[in-house]
Amino acid sequence: MNRNDTRQIVLFDFDGTLTRRDSLFPFLRHALGTPAFLRRLPDCLPALTGLALKRLSNQDAKEAVLTHMLAGETLAHLQARGREFADRGLDRLLRPAGMRALRAHRDAGHDCVLVSASLDVWLQPWAERYGLTDVVSSRLAVDDAGRVTGRLDGTNCRGAAKPAAVAAWLATLPPDEPVDLVAAYGDSAADQPLLEMAGSGYRLRRGHFRRVHGPSVEGAPE
Repeated sequence: MNRNDTRQIVLFDFDGTLTRRDSLFPFLRHALGTPAFLRRLPDCLPALTGLALKRLSNQDAKEAVLTHMLAGETLAHLQARGREFADRGLDRLLRPAGMRALRAHRDAGHDCVLVSASLDVWLQPWAERYGLTDVVSSRLAVDDAGRVTGRLDGTNCRGAAKPAAVAAWLATLPPDEPVDLVAAYGDSAADQPLLEMAGSGYRLRRGHFRRVHGPSVEGAPE
């Protein structure tokens, strides 16, 4: 099979890679409004402390925060707020080096896919806005009435959970379509399992992406 017949895919972590900081709390503030966000924030401190002391897993701490902040909200409402956030609030968080890499790969004809522990309610509209192919991310669980429970629908898409999430996404593609994971981008040690999935891995170091394994890739910073 000629390489030109192969779908070339580049995987991007989001928080810290395409942005300068985590996007969860800025979204929560946008979704709830500052007064409600600040009222609920103290209830989240025990979970955040437990996470910092490594007494709680990332998933347990995240679900505790989401429960205090969002439980009872309708998914439809949060999706609408997520689209607003993607259109208005996220741009100020973007990392120029990450966005340059994303645009270069997109211009090279690569299919760019977000792989993130952040939630699809703002990642999906953001990805559509910037021409990404798809989003593999954490999702909110809802009850029968369409209201958020505070739990995640499945595993938090972080660290070692990312390869399985990407594999599940790849399984949804047409079986007769060859694919090549040509590159992956991350900013921390937690992204190493994602980087190792691709032929070449790039990790943020001192504000720049450095190739940590694999050959040079068209569109990638070198």
